[in-house]
Amino acid sequence: MRLVQVMIPAGKRAAVVRALDDEGVDYVVTDETSGREYTAVATFPLPTAAVEPVLERLREAGIDESTYTVIVAAETVISRRFEALEDEYEEEADHAGNYISREELQAKADDLASGLRTYVLMTVISAVIATAGLLLDSPATVVGSMVIAPLIGPAMSAAIGTVVDDEEMFRRGVRMQVIGVVVAIAAATVFAFAIRTLALVPPGIDPLALAEVSERLAPNVLVLVVAIGAGVAGIVSLMTGVSEAIVGVMIAVALIPPAAAVGIGIAFVIPQLVVGASVIVAVNTLSINLSALVMLWYEGYRPQRWFREDDARSAFVKRAATLFVAIAVLSVFLGGVTYDSYVASTTEADIRTAVNDELDAMGFGTELIELEVEREGTLPPRNTERVVVTVGAPPGIGAEEIARALDRRIETTIDEDVQVEVRLVAVSRS
Repeated sequence: MRLVQVMIPAGKRAAVVRALDDEGVDYVVTDETSGREYTAVATFPLPTAAVEPVLERLREAGIDESTYTVIVAAETVISRRFEALEDEYEEEADHAGNYISREELQAKADDLASGLRTYVLMTVISAVIATAGLLLDSPATVVGSMVIAPLIGPAMSAAIGTVVDDEEMFRRGVRMQVIGVVVAIAAATVFAFAIRTLALVPPGIDPLALAEVSERLAPNVLVLVVAIGAGVAGIVSLMTGVSEAIVGVMIAVALIPPAAAVGIGIAFVIPQLVVGASVIVAVNTLSINLSALVMLWYEGYRPQRWFREDDARSAFVKRAATLFVAIAVLSVFLGGVTYDSYVASTTEADIRTAVNDELDAMGFGTELIELEVEREGTLPPRNTERVVVTVGAPPGIGAEEIARALDRRIETTIDEDVQVEVRLVAVSRS
């Protein structure tokens, strides 16, 4: 529930009182004696779902957007008329999800957009911790870095600014997002380069051998699910009053670790990591903005003045279309990685089956111990380059015949000219 205070301009007192009576609102009107253009103050409690329609009714009575209005959260209201008002708006609250008013939404977006100095500082700290977590291969440290990342505000501000036709809010949101991503990557790069130069990590370490880093190397289409979910959750948290800090972690999940991975790729000169992680950052940023934008428009948030709705609709269509096209272009890369992963797993399964069948047919008492399939390059499309087969055999069995047979069978199975290496291990059983 909310407690609303509205300053009543001169000549509008009777119209405001009549509007509140018509809406069945419990109110108190007191005289305003500051000598300004206002003559009274109306104070009244409202269910959350009633704030938007009641304020709209007051605008029709002469309370425009320039009128001084305060909306605060209220804990308890004891009033029979308020209970009747709650019952009246209960069905609407169930349908609309008990969302806050447009004015509150804009105010919350402004609150989330911290000052530039604080925003940059917290982003740097978050990126440095994420980089350390990736190089330590520590999921707990990576998760900890997300908690302090201040990224939810700019993304939500850009979407809200679009649907309510607040161009300044939109531009500030976009600007802060760009600054955040650039700062995160720069901080991660400097930190990763420093610890590499100072030998704070083992010499010759391969970041791609670390699970936390390698999973950002070749993103697939599932990253879209994470980003879209984060955008929807972020905007719903603002509309319903759910803790933004919790949802902010979800948005940080989509942005901070891949940004840190880009920095590691630059510092350790791993171009494929830079490309893969950069695609994740770009796709996630665009998807968060698109999903938040569509969710807001779908839930009916519009500018205060009806004649500005056409401008807002035009901006929504243009920006949503731009985001969609950009995501579609980047998704070609994601689709390629997903398909490449599918081909790799299918090829390995086919080779494993073929090797087992060939060993059984040879009848030497051999068995497959280990199979390793190496593929050329790191970015799709990739071909099978080398197959290493470790075979267990009784003592006295020669490796040459087994190697020739497996080489023929594997190349026939995958229809590729590959290097096949057979390692024979003597196995004795008693």
